[in-house]
Amino acid sequence: MAKWGEGDPRWIVEERADATNVNNWHWTERDATNWSSDKLKSLLVGLSVENEEGKCEVTEVSKCEGEASINNRKGKLIFFYEWNLKATWTGKSTSGIKYKGTIEVPNLSDENDMEDLDISVSLNKDEPDTPLTNLMKTKGAEKVREALGSYVGFLKTEFTQGMILPTANGVAKPQPTSQSKAKTDKTQISSSSSTAAPINTGVKIPTCKFSIKEMFLTSPAELYRVFLNQEMVQAFTHAPATVDGERGGKFRLLDGNVFGEFTELIPDEKIVMKWRYNNWPCEHYATISMTFLDRSSETELKVECRGVPDNEEERTKEGWKRYYFEAIKQTFGYGARLF
Repeated sequence: MAKWGEGDPRWIVEERADATNVNNWHWTERDATNWSSDKLKSLLVGLSVENEEGKCEVTEVSKCEGEASINNRKGKLIFFYEWNLKATWTGKSTSGIKYKGTIEVPNLSDENDMEDLDISVSLNKDEPDTPLTNLMKTKGAEKVREALGSYVGFLKTEFTQGMILPTANGVAKPQPTSQSKAKTDKTQISSSSSTAAPINTGVKIPTCKFSIKEMFLTSPAELYRVFLNQEMVQAFTHAPATVDGERGGKFRLLDGNVFGEFTELIPDEKIVMKWRYNNWPCEHYATISMTFLDRSSETELKVECRGVPDNEEERTKEGWKRYYFEAIKQTFGYGARLF
């Protein structure tokens, strides 16, 4: 596989310098191609949009050609990916007529920003014209763009688990030893040779529960909306996010570090969701309940967390305070005294 920068004199100097490094941490590489192919397919298949004309869904990824890798270069991670994608979408009008078309993305690459992606949506030649084509060209294409953005976030967070910087516990070798491979009781670490998703072994892990309270200078209705409106979530996280603010709707934010599903919604009063960090044990979710209480000119937000892994308690508390509470106050001007 050709490496980016090959032929650049600076590249040659780096490789020569690495050859003299007995600790072998100046340059390590992990192939992310097979993992990426599986992740792209899982993110795209099942995407759906609908309006008064009917509903459309991505049913198959027929072409997923390309490669991806991550390089640890003197403690800095460098990401390379280049993909040519083709998918099938099917539509069904409100009158029951079915349609089929294609989606093509020829330039998903580390050299292109998400907004620069070419997402081509078309209806198959033998299909009659339908307004559903325009639905896929607008809302459908946007959902595809968000899914591909999530892939990049996962590549930079989920897949890099195990590419530990040299300062962490003195680890220098990129390949896990037989002993480290055996230590999978609590933490899922992607092996550099892994081509499949982590397996849910069903092992129970110790968990805890806790609650946090915070005051916001806004109404319960407005604060409730902040958590369910995709544009508002993107505003306070300062990053692309996917938020389907309905019961059963999924969300993904903070570059793929946090994701889950809304399980109960009581407008302006309560939000319950399955919630997890991406590096928690596979398929393990905490249950987060948010209660919005009207305190005259302020809103008291009570967050109850259950099922958080014991060793993640402090990180989860600090994450909510920093990336939710503080970020929301700073972005929307809801600042209030600490509760």
